[in-house]
Amino acid sequence: MRFQDKVVVVTGGAQGIGKEIALQFAQEGAKVVILDSNEATLSTALSQLQSHSQSMGLKVDVTILKEVEKNINKIIDNFGRVDILVNNAGITRDNLSIRLSENDWDAVLKVNLQGAFHCTRSAIRFMMKQRYGRIINISSVIGIMGNAGQANYAASKAGLIGLTKSVAKELGSRNITVNAIAPGYIQTAMTARLDDKVKSEMLKRIPLGRFGASQDVARAVLFLASADADYITGQVLVVDGGLV
Repeated sequence: MRFQDKVVVVTGGAQGIGKEIALQFAQEGAKVVILDSNEATLSTALSQLQSHSQSMGLKVDVTILKEVEKNINKIIDNFGRVDILVNNAGITRDNLSIRLSENDWDAVLKVNLQGAFHCTRSAIRFMMKQRYGRIINISSVIGIMGNAGQANYAASKAGLIGLTKSVAKELGSRNITVNAIAPGYIQTAMTARLDDKVKSEMLKRIPLGRFGASQDVARAVLFLASADADYITGQVLVVDGGLV
């Protein structure tokens, strides 16, 4: 119960990696708030969380700053504080650069990068007053090594790494750590849509010989949010089975 009574906010927390992160925090005693834009999956995930801990689910579009601020204030009204923020919300709109539309470029950058900035900016106002906070941004190995057909996604995830390092330097004196996790190929609904040939080729490049699970990423998040990582900030923890 490392996180007894800590207040944890997980964006994109209604499914996939975000949902697993939220569940693991809840199982260790945290009060968990999941933010998501999908009302149906939000309701299902919340019912699972509430069997473990006091939890909330809020429908939020992270690309709209005023909406994020309003809901962070709602969390403060309910729980009095925000201890841990996990910026996990993300989307893909894959295509080769020459065919990539401006709308698909903008959509991915807005959710994956601007959304994380909105949530960070809104939460740190309270973390700074508390003189305590833990922020974990979910980047990707694609932000480190790039990938054909994912220029928008790679740019957004590389941007998250830059955001992580910069905000870590700004907030260290207030006892707020900011780190990123770069997952490799993790089995989720998003990656399930990939072609079998692509999956097969990817597997050959992973030294551990298996694809990752949402639990692998969630365990790394909990480590960076725990007291065991109190002297770690501005870092990128790659969880990829050796792919990079």
